[in-house]
Amino acid sequence: MSAPGLPEWLRPVERAAQEIQAADLTRFVPPPGGDARRGAVLMLFGEGPSGGELLLTERAHDMRSHPGQVSFPGGSLDEGEDVVEAALREAEEEVGLDPESVTVFGRLPELWLPPSNFAVTPVLGWWHEPAEVTVVSRAEVHAIHHVPIAELVDPTHRITVRMPIGDYRSPGFLIGPQHDVILWGFTGGIIARMLDFLGWSQPWDESRVRDLPDYMFAGQERRRGSDLLDIDDDQRRGSDR
Repeated sequence: MSAPGLPEWLRPVERAAQEIQAADLTRFVPPPGGDARRGAVLMLFGEGPSGGELLLTERAHDMRSHPGQVSFPGGSLDEGEDVVEAALREAEEEVGLDPESVTVFGRLPELWLPPSNFAVTPVLGWWHEPAEVTVVSRAEVHAIHHVPIAELVDPTHRITVRMPIGDYRSPGFLIGPQHDVILWGFTGGIIARMLDFLGWSQPWDESRVRDLPDYMFAGQERRRGSDLLDIDDDQRRGSDR
């Protein structure tokens, strides 16, 4: 059943959510009978000056785990929560988003982040009543990005991101007012493969490689007990998903 009130440009995303399989997004799915911790992220679509856009957050640059990386609002489920409740709660805690301003219109398949053993469900939301959002916790969030979809599909903003260890590579995007913020890893992979599935992607120069900035390696310790998702755990090596 279609959600009421969605703009026409978002209808293909709604249909895609009903058809897409985990294998279209990643090669990692939770193993049967596993003990993965469950998490959820909010893939929030809004309407901005340049048309459709996504709301993303940039993690604090002094965090011990994945400093400065860009992600969807999200985290682990609290006891008794479902994925929708968790995704909306996390967005409210991180950027002050009013859950009542969001129409949830679908979800993507549950995906697995092996190193942190998170089983993550991306929840799709339409921001039907947008309002100003702000960083609630500077300890966790450095900045909020309203990223136009037109910029995500623009080939000039597409890059391949290379980690200096092991030659791991990930699809990436240059975002932000100056297009100097790197979106990559788990979040970048979901966006890139979702755009592919929708047929919205445009050919781009995959040989354009960027190394991650040094500050993203300031903290290497993974906090396995943390509620935060390790957002770069779905890296590609070479051409693998």
